Amino acid sequence: MRPQSMNRDWIATARTLSEALPYLQRYTGAVVVVKFGGNAMGDETAMADFARDIVLMRQVGMNPVVVHGGGPMINDLLAKLGIKSEFVRGKRVTDHATVEVVEMVLSGLVNKRIVQAINDQGGRAVGISGKDDDMMVCEPDDPELGFVGRPVEMNVQVLRDLYNAGIIPVVAPVATGVNDNETFNVNGDTAAGAIAGALKADRLLLLTDVAGVKNKSGEIVTQMSPDEVRNMIADGTIAGGMIPKTETALKALDEGVRAVVILDGRVPNACLLELFTDHGAGSLIRSTEPRMKPRSR
Repeated sequence: MRPQSMNRDWIATARTLSEALPYLQRYTGAVVVVKFGGNAMGDETAMADFARDIVLMRQVGMNPVVVHGGGPMINDLLAKLGIKSEFVRGKRVTDHATVEVVEMVLSGLVNKRIVQAINDQGGRAVGISGKDDDMMVCEPDDPELGFVGRPVEMNVQVLRDLYNAGIIPVVAPVATGVNDNETFNVNGDTAAGAIAGALKADRLLLLTDVAGVKNKSGEIVTQMSPDEVRNMIADGTIAGGMIPKTETALKALDEGVRAVVILDGRVPNACLLELFTDHGAGSLIRSTEPRMKPRSR
């Protein structure tokens, strides 16, 4: 005879699946761009958990597109190679030697680790970069920074071809330049926002190392409008590293993304909590689209 506690666990699991049904139906066929980065990338267990969530999203009919960063890995290899970095206003100057390392780490080491993790969980993933099929074409974001790019042209048909074939694209934020033989490093959030905008994605999930956008009292703001975000930037409530993330969110919304969520990628099953529960996760930024139900927190 099965223990009563085990029966309760199975009943709770069945109830959770049943309650998720409206959300599973809501997101069938939806394009969801997920920016993956932060500490979770260096932890094998967290990587496997993330990969399992992405495979589940694909299995229930969604079209996930993963875009990743890899700053700590880039720093490690630069240090091993003895390549010193200069910084301007807190941003790394990316010269020819540095951008070669960036491409090796992002398109090679990091990209293939994520692809392998997804495949290990039963998914079908293919790794590409923004250079493939000239998907992401850039100009210099700031001449002082060298080969740090700002996307000016997006050609995302290759992503549609992949997810329409049941394949999960995993994109390294390395791009081609408007001039021949140029390679640009692109901020991972910026790349994810540009890809989500070009795909007119249903959701852009920006996984980070914080729980979301906080108000002046230090509480997480669970739902925000673009005007509220702008006001919080203007009055200093949103500051530091959260500014570029929220600016990416605003730009993505302007380009046709239905909603953007900034959430803590260290939380187990963060993507699933956001997409398939009433409670959600992190800070949802949207223009006019209502949630199926208001968040409970």
